[in-house]
Amino acid sequence: MVWTSACYILSITVFYNLGPKPFQPGRIWEDGENMKLQTGGKNFFRKAMLATVAFVGLVAFTGATSALADDDRGCQRRIAKADHKLHEAVEHHGGNSRQAEHARHELHEAREHCWNERHRWWDEHGHRWHSDRDWDDHDHDRH
Repeated sequence: MVWTSACYILSITVFYNLGPKPFQPGRIWEDGENMKLQTGGKNFFRKAMLATVAFVGLVAFTGATSALADDDRGCQRRIAKADHKLHEAVEHHGGNSRQAEHARHELHEAREHCWNERHRWWDEHGHRWHSDRDWDDHDHDRH
């Protein structure tokens, strides 16, 4: 919210100062007999560039928070799906089955992926994020 306000104020200030000024140095363009428009030359270019940079900064920082939230939801969803598959494998084939071992491996990979990307992982049983790499690959054996 602060970036939005700062960029808005900056763009208003820049665009307000872009208008023609009667005593500003630069070229004079004549339109008709009595009308003259003065441009600021390099000043005009600098102010337009500043406004462009402010706008790009606003767009870039606004989208960054949304992308981070999407990554978190993706990690959470990936771990929850792997956790569910492990529960299903243990229920249908037993805790020491080939299917359970494969599901355990997939859950481990999902947790590793989130840890490597975000330095946190989702605990589906506790319904919370962990910021320590403290998961147990055989935590489902006790349930």
